[in-house]
Amino acid sequence: MRSSDEEERVGSPPAQPAPETGPFVLRSLLEDVPLSADGDGHDIQITCVEFLDQNLYVGTSASELLHFVQIPPDPDDEAAQPSYILASRLLPAYHEPSSSTRPGIQQILLLPQVNKACILCNSTVTFYSLPELSPVFGTQQIRPCNWIGGIDLNTDLTSRARRDGASFVTVLVSLNKKMRVIKIGEEDARPHKIIDFAGSTISVRRESFACVANTRSYALLDVERLLKIPLFPISSLDDSQGGGGRVEDISGSGTGGISRSTSSAQGQYSGLDDRGHGRSTSLGAFISGGSRRHSYARSTDQTGRETPDRLFRESSPAPAVASITQPSREPSPATNKALPPPPDESSVDSSASIAAAPRAQTPVPPPVYLKPHITSPTPQEFLLVTGTGKEDPGVGMFVSLEGEVTRPTLEFGIYPEEIVVVGRGVGVEPTATSMDQDEEGFVLASMGRTIGDEVRHGLEIQRWDMNPGESAMEKFWLEPPEWARGPKPIGIRSIIGTNKVAFPEVTERLRLKRFQPFATRSIDASTLSLKNLDSRTASSLERVSGERELFENTDSLSKEWENQRNVEEQKFAQRLGEAQTGVVVWSGKTVWWVARNPLALQLDAVITSTMKSEGLAPTAYGSVDRQKLIELLNSLRGREAKTETEFVSLGYLKQRVGLIILMSILNSEPEDCSISDYNVCEEALLDGSLDPRVVLSVVPYLRHEIIEGSTGIWVHGGVRDDAYRFIGSMRPDSAGSESINESRLSADVLRFLKRFLSAWRKKKGFGSIGNEQEIFRSIDASLLFVLLQLDKSSPPGHARGKSARADLYDLVDHGVDCFERAVSILESHNRLYVLSRLYQSRKMAGDVLRTWRRIVESGADETGEFRDGEQRVREYLTKIRNGAVVKEYGVWLAARNPRLGVQVFAEDRSQVKFEPSQVVQILREGAPGSVKEYLEYLVFTKNHAEYINELIAYYLDIVTTKLEESPEARSSLAMTYESYRALRPPKPTYRQFITDNTIDEEWWHSRLRLLQLLGGSQGSASRYDVASILERIAPYTNELVPEVIILDGRQSRHEEALRLLTHGLGDYDTAINYCLLGGSSIYHPISGTMAREKLPSREEQAKLFDHLLSEFLRIEDISNRVEQTSSLLERFGGWFEVGHVLSLIPETWSVELVSGFLVSALRRIVRERHETMVAKALSGAENLQVTASLIGEIDKAGPSVET
Repeated sequence: MRSSDEEERVGSPPAQPAPETGPFVLRSLLEDVPLSADGDGHDIQITCVEFLDQNLYVGTSASELLHFVQIPPDPDDEAAQPSYILASRLLPAYHEPSSSTRPGIQQILLLPQVNKACILCNSTVTFYSLPELSPVFGTQQIRPCNWIGGIDLNTDLTSRARRDGASFVTVLVSLNKKMRVIKIGEEDARPHKIIDFAGSTISVRRESFACVANTRSYALLDVERLLKIPLFPISSLDDSQGGGGRVEDISGSGTGGISRSTSSAQGQYSGLDDRGHGRSTSLGAFISGGSRRHSYARSTDQTGRETPDRLFRESSPAPAVASITQPSREPSPATNKALPPPPDESSVDSSASIAAAPRAQTPVPPPVYLKPHITSPTPQEFLLVTGTGKEDPGVGMFVSLEGEVTRPTLEFGIYPEEIVVVGRGVGVEPTATSMDQDEEGFVLASMGRTIGDEVRHGLEIQRWDMNPGESAMEKFWLEPPEWARGPKPIGIRSIIGTNKVAFPEVTERLRLKRFQPFATRSIDASTLSLKNLDSRTASSLERVSGERELFENTDSLSKEWENQRNVEEQKFAQRLGEAQTGVVVWSGKTVWWVARNPLALQLDAVITSTMKSEGLAPTAYGSVDRQKLIELLNSLRGREAKTETEFVSLGYLKQRVGLIILMSILNSEPEDCSISDYNVCEEALLDGSLDPRVVLSVVPYLRHEIIEGSTGIWVHGGVRDDAYRFIGSMRPDSAGSESINESRLSADVLRFLKRFLSAWRKKKGFGSIGNEQEIFRSIDASLLFVLLQLDKSSPPGHARGKSARADLYDLVDHGVDCFERAVSILESHNRLYVLSRLYQSRKMAGDVLRTWRRIVESGADETGEFRDGEQRVREYLTKIRNGAVVKEYGVWLAARNPRLGVQVFAEDRSQVKFEPSQVVQILREGAPGSVKEYLEYLVFTKNHAEYINELIAYYLDIVTTKLEESPEARSSLAMTYESYRALRPPKPTYRQFITDNTIDEEWWHSRLRLLQLLGGSQGSASRYDVASILERIAPYTNELVPEVIILDGRQSRHEEALRLLTHGLGDYDTAINYCLLGGSSIYHPISGTMAREKLPSREEQAKLFDHLLSEFLRIEDISNRVEQTSSLLERFGGWFEVGHVLSLIPETWSVELVSGFLVSALRRIVRERHETMVAKALSGAENLQVTASLIGEIDKAGPSVET
């Protein structure tokens, strides 16, 4: 079979063979037909062709009928096509024509219902049996015959079942002066009716209604009732055909047209008896009751696309006689007028003579004889062709069975030689005979077109079932290949049978084939490229290779399985690559099938035409006309597949277009690609359900993420070829990088890939997706890589809103199928925090904490995602239930940050509980520096007094070690005392002073905590060992004065404590507190009050104040002494005896200095005296009250006698 068929759209003749983008194509049926037995008949032409049940019949101008039998192709040869062998060469009998012209075989009429064939050869019809063409009916012939046919198209012409039990087929035969209806059965051919219609050359019949034509005009016949309605002339220049629309009787009788002869060779003739039939007098069913007479108006529009107002028109004048005027005709009678009785023969002749009289005075141009064309696209319509000349355009008119125009007209570029209609038509109700036909209706017209200086013969193709102006009304031109073109028009015929035409190219493009993305590029090459362009991935490539080997080779299926799959796919695709056709064309010695151009092949040609570069070179993808591809996809949008082949083809086309657009984008500069390009590409790939691994294969940085699996990747052959070509074009350069490097992966490309892969991830769990594990492992790994690339431009910190980082988190949080590969990718990109979230998605607490520890220890948090890392570790440890993990990372955190670390073990909300003694032991072994923090938590927060001594020991170790090792520390303490004593009242307490002037060193903070513990703010001061502490601080009593004061108070050495407070520190307010609190604590709680039972008695307080007064009176600074003593006596005079105070006050002091004390003392004495008097009076009153109550009781009791 040749593949050089050419097809182009009308109006733009190509300079070179164009892709087959039209609705029909030619496929070879038989080449080099042996038109003559000796091979010398170069002038012999094919005149007609028929096909039925693998039998091909070819008639020639040499009056020979060639019978070929189809030989099926070798089933083992995928590319094999059916072949034909010549079974017989028949010379049908014919009567020698009166003229010297011998047209040869004029018609081949096959009647499978009765297994007969009627052969019209040189105006003689003979009968033969099917399929071997043996003569039947003896020597019966029909002559002279113009044509034979008129079979009812509403019947199944190929069915051998008897219709209504009939054992015959009714056909029409055209004689010179009459038409005859004959019935052909299996035993003989019998005449049935005579129709008075002379010179007919063609007929098409639907039940009893036949549309016929002679050399001048068309007419409608009712072959049952023998009625006729003349229609319009074939040539619109022919004015001789008047009287259109008049119903005429066509019954009659004539001489027999069926003859018998004793020798067909000698052409002797013997007639059969004719059987005349009277016509029916009822016309209602034929003409619907009304008059159908119309005037035939002259057309004013040469386009032929307007629907005429009336069925019959006057003819247009020829150019040569344009100035000649014609007499006007009378208007036709009203259509609602009652139908007159059919005229008799004489009246018709008389009317014709009268009408012809005035015409005799006007010169009439010579008639133009055009070949009539009649087809029937629907059971209710006939298509007739009219025109003005053979070189002028033709007009196709649709006429109903009642003679009314039903559709807008068609226009043919040139008046056709032959026409054929294909398809039942959009909107036409299917019938039993058209049920299997395609819905779209086309008319194929054979004609010759002048292209340049050459007349080229071919087929003009257009839709007949669409209205003018619609996009579907586009015309197409189809012609034979150049080697088969000839000077004569090509013949075309709608055959009685049908045949399946194989399209191997469709099979190859639609067949699923195994796609191996690494077949042309090894994994090593990909690895080299990645190592050179992104060093971060180098550490994971070996692991990738190992994973691919593990998942693809371990359980790989046998080669026999793949071979079996290929066989199955081939069989399925062969079925898709077959088209049913019932039209043949011929030219010269070649016969072709005219087959519907498969959707895949038709639109593939459109896709190929979008390549601006010649051929399909890889560089052509960069110059693809993406706009045309988008228009192609738009034409497919919303189109519903009606057949399995169309369904598969639509998916294939969407896949291929989407992939080509993507490859074009990858081969173009980013600024040359619009957002609509990406959107259309995404829509096409998703609607076509292309395996996403094929898409990944054309993206260099993602190809190595593909997992083929044991069963491999199977895609349409056409898609695979495009992908292979593109992959093969990406050759590594000298540096190892591919021609499409990372710079090509613009943000728009990455966002497209993100949307595409995310859409595919939503299909997880769909049962319709095969190889789900391999597909989604490849998708997840690729999507992770894409999101990492997009996230490079994200600002530091956590995800904000709808960002690439948020999508990245969402991906890993919901889990990925390619877990090991995802770990490798994140490691190579140093995205440890994202890696930790991936571990969290699988509840791998140990790996999460190990990853966080790496971030904290290395400080490698360039993206700023893991801020306050230690705090997050602490919070996470309180949520997990693995005790071993909590212990391990709690100790690590405690060693790194003791304050946070101990909270892990002390947190009440922690899922894992530890005993304090156990924690202390754990911390001593793993994080000794955090033991103090944990003890502080126990003592200060939990009030565990049993750990006070241990905590104090830690503090003392820190403080004494520092004082021992650092003279600066000792001098700093001494300076604090001097600085504090130098302050003038009012001044804060020493404790507040050193707190406000804290040194940010551990020993300083430890000393503050030590003072807090020794001061007994926890109410547990009596629980620590005073003696041991004194022993530890003995060498540093001058530096640790507050500590000594507290310990002296614990030992009831109040005089010494007050002395140090007054003279050692100069903290007078603390000394006063010491007296009030009885020395139990000089660091009382900041808020609240001490319990009353813990306060000393007033006598003890008075005793301590006496000691303090003595110390104040010994203050060296006289002003300080006077001030502090006066203040003490004034504020706390109630605790002093006036006489004792006066005995202590120096005589040199002015009374004014202690006036406040004396005034308050005198007031107190007066108050006490008054209180005593009031108490005495109250006691007297109480005594009187009690005595009165006693007397009253005695009176009530009365006297009593004692005996």
